[in-house]
Amino acid sequence: MKEFLKYINYWSVLKTAVYFFFYMLLIWGASNKFGKKEFHDDYASLEVMKSLRGFAAIGVILHHISQEELFQQRKVLTPFVNAGAFFVAIFFFCSGYGLLKSLNTKENYLKGFIKNRIVKAIVVPFYVNVLLYALYQYFLVRVKWSSVHWICNLSGLTMMNVYAWFPIVLALLYLFFYLFFRFIKNRPVCFLLMAAVIVGMGIGFCYNGHFAWWHGQKNWWMDWNHPNTIWWRDQKVLWFNGEWWVNSAVAFLIGMLFANYEKYIVPWFKKLYALKFHILLALTYFAFLLSEFGQSHYGYWTEYAGFGPGIKNKMYTFFCQLPVMALLGFLIVIFMMKYHVSNPVTRFFGKFSLDTYLMNLMALEIVRYMMDKKMLFFKKLAPKNCPLVFAIAAIILTVGLGVGEYYLTDAVKKVLFPRKKDAKQPASV
Repeated sequence: MKEFLKYINYWSVLKTAVYFFFYMLLIWGASNKFGKKEFHDDYASLEVMKSLRGFAAIGVILHHISQEELFQQRKVLTPFVNAGAFFVAIFFFCSGYGLLKSLNTKENYLKGFIKNRIVKAIVVPFYVNVLLYALYQYFLVRVKWSSVHWICNLSGLTMMNVYAWFPIVLALLYLFFYLFFRFIKNRPVCFLLMAAVIVGMGIGFCYNGHFAWWHGQKNWWMDWNHPNTIWWRDQKVLWFNGEWWVNSAVAFLIGMLFANYEKYIVPWFKKLYALKFHILLALTYFAFLLSEFGQSHYGYWTEYAGFGPGIKNKMYTFFCQLPVMALLGFLIVIFMMKYHVSNPVTRFFGKFSLDTYLMNLMALEIVRYMMDKKMLFFKKLAPKNCPLVFAIAAIILTVGLGVGEYYLTDAVKKVLFPRKKDAKQPASV
């Protein structure tokens, strides 16, 4: 048996397993309406959208795993390396669609919006995650941070968990949504203002860059022999330090627009559906090529070209990437008019999508440490076996930690926002 195991290529096993798993998710629980005049009525139902979010959550986890140095060196899971923004765009599209749909169908939806949709749904989970990471950093990692460093991280002014940027952006978008649609009655104006906010955030990143480039001597980050001792100048510490904060947020606006004009868009697509869908598919493909062109010819990481922050190149790249992020969610939902999937796995990850997303970094760090120290199941494994075990362990731990955080957050919400007991009815005489 040992001799047989020596001849197994565990990298190939891992790639095959992941691709097969993704393929199965695309057909397990599938429902199709491929007849000429057949279409799903539930293509954007709550259950279908939850499954779509679950599929995106799995993609984000695999994206993070693929960026580990162990996988980068062997070029394993390469399709997921640069796919993170596309999966996050799905989250944004679903969120934007859900907000506008609820606004259109639920009476007094904006009443209590700040409390229910921002504080309870985003802010509380964010700070529960901050506290969990603080305990993890203090007791397990045993970091030696200054008081200012701790205060900034605990307050959320700087990033305790560098993956926790998504709820920050989402909360900002929700806040602007509330302000615009609560106080402005003209919807086209609201949409234009939302577009201005999203583009403004993108331009803000272009000036902000990936770290505090503006503090210190020119091109200080290019001196590899001079370690950076100022913690807040590092990468991913400050808000909007990274293109991932902004490059997929436009999908939020597209989700809102689709929900608002759905009654016109869907009937239009039902006529000559095949032709129109393939035109949309071609447009999305060309938008993808434009995105690739922008990243290869200009790029986001222009700081390392040696000419300062490279703000102009970042802007070129951002605007080249906007079209594909805008079209992707729209393309998927139009496709779901004919074909959509809902199965226990996608529904599970859809329910715990935010929490597994937030706890993924901790899981990766723990598994990475266990592998380096050859702990538990890594102890007797040869190095070539580790990638397969690493991926499996990271996914299992991500799920476990995510589910745990979900129920912890739920308990915190019950303490902070107790349900009002129904007033007792007077006894009948």
